[in-house]
Amino acid sequence: MSTLRLARSTAALAAVATLPLALACAVPAAATEGGRPASYVLTGDPGGSKFEGIGVDRRRGTFYVSEVTGGEIHRGVARSATTEQWLAGDGTDGRFTARGITTDDAGRVYIAGGPNGIDAATGTDNGRPDVWVYSPEGELLAALRLPGDNAFANDVAIGPDGAAYVTNSNAPQIFRIAHEDGAWQAELWSDASGTIEQRPGFNLGGIVLTADRSAFVVAQGTTGQLWRFATADGAVTPVETGGADLTNADGLVRQGSRLLVVRNFSRMLATLRLAADGSTATLVSQEPTDPTRVLTTAKVLHGRVLFVDSKFDETVAAPPYEVVTDPFVG
Repeated sequence: MSTLRLARSTAALAAVATLPLALACAVPAAATEGGRPASYVLTGDPGGSKFEGIGVDRRRGTFYVSEVTGGEIHRGVARSATTEQWLAGDGTDGRFTARGITTDDAGRVYIAGGPNGIDAATGTDNGRPDVWVYSPEGELLAALRLPGDNAFANDVAIGPDGAAYVTNSNAPQIFRIAHEDGAWQAELWSDASGTIEQRPGFNLGGIVLTADRSAFVVAQGTTGQLWRFATADGAVTPVETGGADLTNADGLVRQGSRLLVVRNFSRMLATLRLAADGSTATLVSQEPTDPTRVLTTAKVLHGRVLFVDSKFDETVAAPPYEVVTDPFVG
């Protein structure tokens, strides 16, 4: 670590001195602990691949990464630098692209398909699935259409009820995915059209559950606003951030009271102190990330934060394709 970076990290640590000790560690500090690799290599396609989402199964020590170009899903383990293609794309189970991804306590894998259900040329419904659910063994459990005809299924998180909740980047909506009455179902859970102004571009994206499990915190990338969706009834209120600049907010990571906001094309990582109920978030630091990467989202696996290098800044992406533990090295 350079002297300048060390100085910045020290300052950031001082700023979060009131947080629990385990949360006050600099993000890359544990990058090589226990012989674990500092980065993980994704296979990708010969013609170029771009990636976006990451989900982790902490009990099994595995992680899953979604490929935008084709919809393949890659899987890795914490102690190996190499990964494998776990699920094929290019139309497999109706999937041509994939975005957010997460797992539940049973190890089931939920995949958000972005604009998979929208025809790219006409912008109309093409009948393809928007969300998929797989068993830990890779068995397809469900391929679901979301209600309406304008869904960009961006990110997904598990709620306190065990259901999966999916953000819509094309409208201020969250959908609920659950296995109920013997079948998998997708429903519109919350529509915030009267509260959240839809802007041109990608709107609702990253989503995390609050510490007290009373709400989801959701990022609106176009404005940098954070929104609180109450888990009890889907009621929506703004998260008070004191005017923190979170434009291009993409992935969200919560560790106790610490909230990391990955600001993709801004190439910044914001750290905030989040209230247990998600009502307020106080900016602690803003750190520039590696200028050669566009990081989209991240998840915590065995104490380390894993960041996806999307390659979104490359017209035709070229390897290496990586998941990294140090977002700052350039």
